[in-house]
Order: sequence, then structure tokens, then C-alpha cells
Amino acid sequence: MVQQAMQYIDQTPDLDTKTELIKTLNSVSAGKIYVEIERARLIKKLAKIKEDQGLIAEAADLMQEIAVETFGAMAKTEKTAFILEQVRLCLDRQDYVRAQILSRKISPRVFEAETSKEKKKPKEGESVVEEPPADIPSLLELKKIYYQLMIRYHSHSNDYLEICRCYKAIYEIPSVKEDPSQWIPVLRKICWYLVLSPHDPMQSSLINSTLEDKNLSEIPQFRLLLKQLVTMEVIQWTSLWNTFKVEFENENNMLGGSLGEKAAEDLRLRVIEHCISLQNILVVSKYYSRISLKRLADLLCLGIQVWLLV
Repeated sequence: MVQQAMQYIDQTPDLDTKTELIKTLNSVSAGKIYVEIERARLIKKLAKIKEDQGLIAEAADLMQEIAVETFGAMAKTEKTAFILEQVRLCLDRQDYVRAQILSRKISPRVFEAETSKEKKKPKEGESVVEEPPADIPSLLELKKIYYQLMIRYHSHSNDYLEICRCYKAIYEIPSVKEDPSQWIPVLRKICWYLVLSPHDPMQSSLINSTLEDKNLSEIPQFRLLLKQLVTMEVIQWTSLWNTFKVEFENENNMLGGSLGEKAAEDLRLRVIEHCISLQNILVVSKYYSRISLKRLADLLCLGIQVWLLV
């Protein structure tokens, strides 16, 4: 009866009637395990109505009432899509703590499952998995949505390395890698966020693997940018900024949007860190047997106070 009544939702004459019917069906199905999937779908419809009315907080609260990860009969794609919707609404209301908790219900390994395998028939006693609705995205589309949401989450704390890894995962999606209009903006973002990331073994490993990517030859200026980080040469901030300023500003119009308000400041900070690291002191020592702090500061376009602090 609930399934039959749900078919009439889209035939309701106005929004008030539609909302009232959804609420009635929700009340009827509350607490009944055999219609838990129908109740989740009803809640999702009601949350969408609330969101369209600008009530983001109410929509997020509604969605969080349902723990679909416990639904054995719900298809994996529908379950994943539901949790991603919960995460998105939490991000929209700037509830980053809850967004992180919800996102951990999804293991990235779920997107690596082979979809080409034939579905096994359920054994006796096992619950039958229902087919997902037609509007549920495929597993690879959900993978892209997941990492886009994770980029939004990590952008809040300016965790550049994690943002880079998310873009790296998007870059590996076949539909993205086959379309230059998609992979070029993503590869640009990977390069920028690698440069913005603090120096550590993970960052070094990602830089070297990215430099080996043949697609990087399509955007040679970014190969040059990454090369500067792995070459034993001093980076002069003024020269680097003059070279890449236009590319930096062009990111605002590229897929994925701008690099963030702090990015330009953090880029300069990374160049300074690169220049005052032990490795780059060794670079300077190859060319100078003796050098004053003033001359070193002039070479690197830094104030002498920076070196006094070091």
C-alpha cells in the first residue's frame, strides 16, 4: 500500500498536498523494517522540498534521521547516493564535523568494485537487494561526487595535500581521463595543490608520479612549475610569481573554481620554506663559499628579518 501510494506523490495538485501526503506516508512507515527503504525515499523527497524552500538546516536534520548503512535490502549505489546527500547538506549548513562523520560511512574502496560482474542470486535466508531508482547515478558518477564533496570539506581547513589526492582520484576516473576538456583542468589543480602542500614524503612522491604523467606535456608550464620544486636550484619568488600569476588567476574560470583566498599567500610561504630549507641552503653553498644574509635575502626576494628568525 505504501509503495502504491508513493506513485501518487508526483500527481498531487500542489506543493501543500504533496508535502502532506509524504508526511502521512512517513508516519505510516515509521518503525516498520519492511518499508524502511520506502521511508528513506520519502524522507529524501521531503528534504528536497525543504531545501528548495531555503530551509537547509531542516533538510539536513531530516536526512540525518535515516541510517541507510544498516539497510541490507537497499542497493549499494542508492545507499551511497543517500549518504552523499547527507554529507552535501551538512556542508551546505557548514556543519563540517558531522559531514566528516557521515563521509566516513563510505569507504573509497566501494567505488573500485567491478560493476561488470554478474549479480549473484541471493542464497536462502538472505535479503533480496532492491533495484535502485532510475535517477540514482552509477558507481563511477558517485565516485566523482564523493571526491568533489571531500574537496569542499578539505578546502574548509586548507588541507592542500588531501585536496590534491581528491583531484588525483577524480583524474583517474575513465570518463574524465578520456575527455581533455575535463582532465586538463583537473591536472592543473593537481599541480597547484601539490605546490601549495607542505613538503613531506607524500608530497614528494605525488610530485614525482605527476611529473611522469605523459599528459603533463599538454600543459608544459605546469611541468616547469613542478620541476622547480624537485630541482636543486634556488627559487626566486618574484620571478616565479611573474611567470605564473596569469595561470594562477585563470583558475577562477577553470573547472573546480578558484584556489581559495589564502592560496596566493600560502604559495609564497611554500616558496620561502623551499628556499630556507636545509636542501636549498646546500644549493646556495654550491655557488657561494661565503655570502651575507643581505645578499641571500636579495636573491630570494625576502626580507632579512626572515633569515634572522631562521
